[in-house]
Amino acid sequence: MSSPDERGAVAEFLDEIEPTIFAFGAGITLLFVAAFGLSPDAAYETVDGMRVWILAHFNWFFLITMLGFVLFLGFLIFGPWGKLRLGDEEPEYSYFSYFAMMYSAGLAAGIVFWGPAEALFHYSSVPPLYDVQAKSAAAMPVAVQYSIFHWSLTQWSCFTVMGLGIGYFVYNYGAPLRVSAVLTPILGADNVDGSLGKIVDILAVFATIGGVATSLGFIGSQFITGLQFQWGIELGDLGTILVITGMTVIFTVSLVLGVDRGIRRLSNFNMTMFLLLMAATLVFGPTVRILELGTQATGRFVGDFFKTSLYTHFTGGGEWANAWTVFYWLWPLAWSPFAGLFIARISRGRSVREVAFAGIGATSMATIPWFVIIGGSAVIMQNTGTAKILGPVTEYGEAVSGYVMFGALPIVGTVLLFAFLVLVTTFFVTSADSSTLAVSMMTTGGKEHPSSINRVFWALLQGTVASILMVIGGVRALQSAAIITGAPFAIVCLVAMLGLIRTFQDEHGPILLQDRTTLFGSPGGSDETAAHAKVAGQDDD
Repeated sequence: MSSPDERGAVAEFLDEIEPTIFAFGAGITLLFVAAFGLSPDAAYETVDGMRVWILAHFNWFFLITMLGFVLFLGFLIFGPWGKLRLGDEEPEYSYFSYFAMMYSAGLAAGIVFWGPAEALFHYSSVPPLYDVQAKSAAAMPVAVQYSIFHWSLTQWSCFTVMGLGIGYFVYNYGAPLRVSAVLTPILGADNVDGSLGKIVDILAVFATIGGVATSLGFIGSQFITGLQFQWGIELGDLGTILVITGMTVIFTVSLVLGVDRGIRRLSNFNMTMFLLLMAATLVFGPTVRILELGTQATGRFVGDFFKTSLYTHFTGGGEWANAWTVFYWLWPLAWSPFAGLFIARISRGRSVREVAFAGIGATSMATIPWFVIIGGSAVIMQNTGTAKILGPVTEYGEAVSGYVMFGALPIVGTVLLFAFLVLVTTFFVTSADSSTLAVSMMTTGGKEHPSSINRVFWALLQGTVASILMVIGGVRALQSAAIITGAPFAIVCLVAMLGLIRTFQDEHGPILLQDRTTLFGSPGGSDETAAHAKVAGQDDD
């Protein structure tokens, strides 16, 4: 017989859910998993065919749109609109905790995971934008440059635009704390709960679960592949499920503790460990060569930013750009609903300038040194022969790059490898925490503190999706699904940006043109005619 507390918790869960968004969000996710479970080949061909079509026709749109987000946020940081605030209350967290939670909620786990790996791929196969011989010293700065480009300014821009769009209309206009809040300038705060808003929120739920489950598969594969590479231990399907289940339990416990006791403390730990691991790698690695390579790569990143941002690989059919840059833009776009909602949740009381700077400025200041030091160390060791990393990566996949690189560092290599694995896990746990909290808020009509049952339900569903897809081999298909889901959110983020521009103009006034400026036709119109008539009348007198 259930206790009164249990009945109360269940009643709270049932009362708080928004039935349409909850049912369709969970239902679509389960149907997707069922399709791959029943006929994985046919399901994969369908999803992958949609991916190919989207990339073939709209890669240019995603590149221009994401660059537009960066320029818009840059204007907010340095322009007059930056002083506007998200609500009138005082900020809830210190700036370090705020930034740490924002960074951890984004693709920080991917940054750590790909840190020692991505530059190696560009070193062994140089991006076609540059006429440089592969696996040469000249390829090294290009390799690090592209790693910085893919993971810093642009990738974080859609999270930040979405977070500003949701937060500003929630705290200043009373819209519900849901992704659909960005529709406020179009529908009004009282009407975002209609059918269009529900469709946006349902897609956001599916995109969030799919994106996080994919990342959970990535992180799980790092441990599974590492066990096989390092110690020859091969895990079957049961072992795979146990690894993912263990990670799900960890982030579920942190999630139940809440934002302050769970996510905030874990985020602070993440950033401290992140900085210590970078510093130790710089000290015990090839320090001077890292600094030389990093300086040149960062200079190339700044100088070639617009060229790399708009490179479509037109003469090559778009294959390279679609596989790398465009995919890297669509992946965060698929994450933008939950990352944006979480950023909005923790940004109350912040100025627009603070949010924009934290979103692309502070995150880039953390990300660029990571790829300079970790990615730079990997390509330097490979080029000098200190460590043969490409061989194991070719055989086992990118998940083993960290094992080889950190293992080759003198004195503290084993300690740093352990810290690296812990950091990948804790960053992912924080992302999973924030994504599950965001889904819970979306499926409860915007409730800021959803019930524990609601949060646990979505956490377990994400772990279940990841486990099933890892076992049946559907992670690649889920990556394709992330592209398909990210595509419409390019439009949603664009709507959020345009809505903010319109609202900021209404509140602060236009920036480029004054109110009475006429774009087309005769300036002044009927007023000017009346003025001439008045002057003529005075002359007659």
